[in-house]
Amino acid sequence: MRTDQLFQQKTVFSYEVFPPKATTSLDTIYTTLERMKGQQPDFISVTLGAGGSVKNLQTVEIAHKIQTEQFLPSVAHLPAIHFTKAEILTILAQLKAKKIDNILALRGDIIPGKPTSDDFIHAADLVSFIKEHGAFNIIGACYPETHLEAKNAIEDIRFLKEKVEAGTSQLVSQLFFDNQYFYRFLERCALAQIEVPIQAGIMPVVNKKQIERITKMSHVTLPEKFLKMMARYEHNPEAIRDAGIAYAVDQIVDLVAQGVDGIHLYTMNNPYVAKRIREATRSLFETPSLALIAE
Repeated sequence: MRTDQLFQQKTVFSYEVFPPKATTSLDTIYTTLERMKGQQPDFISVTLGAGGSVKNLQTVEIAHKIQTEQFLPSVAHLPAIHFTKAEILTILAQLKAKKIDNILALRGDIIPGKPTSDDFIHAADLVSFIKEHGAFNIIGACYPETHLEAKNAIEDIRFLKEKVEAGTSQLVSQLFFDNQYFYRFLERCALAQIEVPIQAGIMPVVNKKQIERITKMSHVTLPEKFLKMMARYEHNPEAIRDAGIAYAVDQIVDLVAQGVDGIHLYTMNNPYVAKRIREATRSLFETPSLALIAE
């Protein structure tokens, strides 16, 4: 099933998981998925796995297993900066063979020491290429606090619009901890006439090491409220976990009340945390979205 069709029916709630390291058995992620059974997100996306060759990507196998064993739509992440057109065609053939209809098309981060390809300089290049070679639903990434490499928010929105016009049918945002950044981002999208569904990316922070890694990689803004929470509970693992879950739930409640198209939960492969958040917010997603009520 194409995940873009879900937004016509409801406010969407989805999960993201990631494959294990190349030296770790795939059974670890399958155990994680088994423990997530019954939580029933609307779909599950799978990041690109580092293990295997382009002819045997873990992401494809995991996405296929989600569809065949959990009976949920899956989304395969596809960052293209390190792939050639020929390699992307091989991956697209694998996805088609496994009946995986949804791709999150990314330029991807440049990995030091790994050769890059000049075939896909921007995500829009990959989107156009996928559109030419298959009937996939293409999802794109967006950045409420602006992409790190963009000169400013105006340039960032211009590139995003190009990506949508190339064939992207829905967007999922990078994580953020202050909803006001997301609302201002939606205003910029509206001014640019970007009209596809936009999911808010939410990551529950459950330990101090996690937030240090996040801020180093993504440079998101940490509100004073969040910093005080981390400082207050950083030496109490159970308390910081519960506080992080509560903070994520609070973000989600506000976003859904404001009529967000959907929530994409970065689960960090933690079934317990995902379950706590899902249980605390499930009823919010059983209510028709504001757009449907207006109709």
